[in-house]
Amino acid sequence: MKGCPYDNTFAEAMFKVFKTEFANGAHFSSLELDDYVHWLNNIRIHGTLGYVTPVECRKQAL
Repeated sequence: MKGCPYDNTFAEAMFKVFKTEFANGAHFSSLELDDYVHWLNNIRIHGTLGYVTPVECRKQAL
């Protein structure tokens, strides 16, 4: 919905993590970005998901 402050929350959080934990002054090829997305979804645990990865959380929900 236009003007809703929560519309872009996930994208903003993902880019914050990307900049602070992974990118920090590095130069990337597209392959490295694929590696980052794999890391973000399959390896990195998240506190609000009960300290599991997003993929594990999704599997538990299904």
